[in-house]
Amino acid sequence: QVQLVESGGGLVQAGGSLRLSCVVSGRTGSTYSMGWFRQAPGKEREFVAAISYDGGSTDYADSVKGRFTISRDNAKNTVYLQMNNLKPEDTAVYYCAASSLDRTIKNWEYHSWGQGTQVTVSS
Repeated sequence: QVQLVESGGGLVQAGGSLRLSCVVSGRTGSTYSMGWFRQAPGKEREFVAAISYDGGSTDYADSVKGRFTISRDNAKNTVYLQMNNLKPEDTAVYYCAASSLDRTIKNWEYHSWGQGTQVTVSS
């Protein structure tokens, strides 16, 4: 099992940028595929992006393609989500998660979750 701690959320104006970080602790953290999900009030948790254990492959939700970039630095046990050109509809709590499956978009296939970080985009 791994422990995940997100940071980097905040309030930003539309068109702005934020970078979220997720520190992964646990001896085998670098062997997991990692994902970012988000949940807005009254909505279900949705997939945002995923990255393979070695960082060589990524997947994105259509709604964030071209604006968000997921990356990881296994030497620092950290996964990032760079978010550019933010829109009000990106407002949500963002969660990072770890999976033993490669870049799955299904939240039930992630076994470890962080506590979440709030991102609010004002219009």
